[in-house]
Amino acid sequence: MTEPDYHVAVIGAGVVGAAVARELSRHDVRCVLLESGDDVGTGTSKANTAVRHTGFDAKPGSLESSLLARGYPLMTDFAAQTGVPIETTGALLVAWDEDQLAALDGIAANARANGYTAIRPVRVSELYQSEPHLGPGAHGALLIPDEGIMCPFTTPLALATDAVVNGVELRLDSAVTDIHLGEPHTLMTASGTVTADWVVNAAGLYSDEIDRKFGHESFTVTPRRGQLIVFDKLARSLLTHVLLPVPTSRTKGVLVAPTVFGNVLLGPTAEDLGDKTATETTGDGLASLLDKGRPILPELLSEEVTATYSGLRAATEHSDYQITCHPDQNYVCAGGIRSTGLSASLGVAAHVLDLLTDAGLKLREKQTVTPVRMPMLGEAFMRPYQDEEAIASNPAYGEIVCHCERVTRAELIAAAASAVPARTMDGVRRRTRAMLGRCQGFYCSANVTSIFASASGQSPASPLRTEEGGNARRER
Repeated sequence: MTEPDYHVAVIGAGVVGAAVARELSRHDVRCVLLESGDDVGTGTSKANTAVRHTGFDAKPGSLESSLLARGYPLMTDFAAQTGVPIETTGALLVAWDEDQLAALDGIAANARANGYTAIRPVRVSELYQSEPHLGPGAHGALLIPDEGIMCPFTTPLALATDAVVNGVELRLDSAVTDIHLGEPHTLMTASGTVTADWVVNAAGLYSDEIDRKFGHESFTVTPRRGQLIVFDKLARSLLTHVLLPVPTSRTKGVLVAPTVFGNVLLGPTAEDLGDKTATETTGDGLASLLDKGRPILPELLSEEVTATYSGLRAATEHSDYQITCHPDQNYVCAGGIRSTGLSASLGVAAHVLDLLTDAGLKLREKQTVTPVRMPMLGEAFMRPYQDEEAIASNPAYGEIVCHCERVTRAELIAAAASAVPARTMDGVRRRTRAMLGRCQGFYCSANVTSIFASASGQSPASPLRTEEGGNARRER
C-alpha cells in the first residue's frame, strides 16, 4: 500500500466542491481541490439566478430540502464572516390566474411540511402596495420573507480562498482524465498524476462521468441551459422583492429579481441540451424571456439591457440531489445539484463530511483556523471606494478606474495578489465587477488591463484571454 499524496481529493472547484474543501480545511487532513478550468467557480456556479433559496418549494423529505434547511444558517454565518454580499429581500410567488391561485395553498402546505412556517398569503391590494410596478391581472401571492439574493462570484471564491488559506492545495487546469481505483486511488489529470485515499466527486456537469469511472451508473446529467437578461441599474427601483412564478414539476420558471450588484435580472429559460459546453445565448431564448417578463413587470422592458448570459444546470432524471457514499471504494459522489446548489452548498458540504466520517475517514479538528475577508461587491454595502479608512491607508482605493461599477485601482491590484488570484480578465471581473457595467469595458478595459498586467506580472496582452465561449456580456 503506497502512501498517498493526499488523504482526500475533491474533484470540481465550483461552489459545492469549494465548500467541501473548505469544510475539510477545518481538519488535519491533506486535501487537494482539482479544477478543470483556470479559476474556481467558472461553471454552473457563476451563471445562475443568484437567488438565495429557503427550500420552501422543495419536496418534503428530500435530501435537497434537508440540505437547504441545514445550509441556510451556515451561509448566513459564513457571509457575515467573509463579506459575501447577501440581501434578504423576501420573495413574492405571484399567481396570474385562478388555477395558479388555487395552487398557492398546496405550495404553502408544502413549505410548512419542509419546516418553513414564515410563508403567508398576500391579498391583491397588499401585493400591489408592496410592488406597485407589477403588471395588471395578478390574483394574489405568497410571501416568502427569508428568500433573497446573493453573490454568485464571491461565494465560491470565498469558500475556495478560505480552504486554500487553511491548507488545501488548489490545482487549476487539472481536468481529471482517468482514475485507477486502488489503495490509494490514482487520478490522472491534465496537470499530472495525483494519489488520494478518498475521492469526493463534485464535478457538476461532469459528475456522472466521474461516477462512471467508479463503476456506477445511477444518474445521467443532461445540461439544462438557462438564459438570462441583466437590465441596467436604473431599473432597480421597479421592484423590491424577488418575483417568482408558480413552479412546475420541471422548472421553477421565469423570475424577475434584483441582484446584489444593483441590477435587475430576468430569466432563466429551461432548455435541455446534449452539449455540456453550450453556454451561448440565442435570439429565440432571449425573445421568449422578454415575452414572459412583459406581463410581470411591464416597465422593465423599457429599461436598457446591460448584459445577457447563459448557464448550464446539472439536471438529471431524478428530482433530488444525487449524493451517495461508497465506503468500500472510499468515494463520495455529490452530483445532480441544480439551481439550489449555491444556497445549499454549505449544507451539502456538512453532509459530505458526515458521510466521510461515517465511512471511516479519520478527522481531527484544528484548534485554530485563519479567517478570510473578501472584497465587498454588494451595492447595498460599503464598497471600497466609499471606505474612508481604506482610502486613508491606501490612496489607490480612492482612484476609480471602472466608473460604471466604481472599481478602484487598489481592487485590481488586490485581485492579482489574493490567495486565489485572478489569472485572466474574466477572473478580474468576478473579483471586482470591473467592466461588468453599462459600457461593458468600452471606456476602461485598456486601463484595467494595464493595471492588472502590471500587478500580476503578465504581459498586457495576456490577461485579455477569456474563457472558452465566454465574453463580458455573458459573465454577469
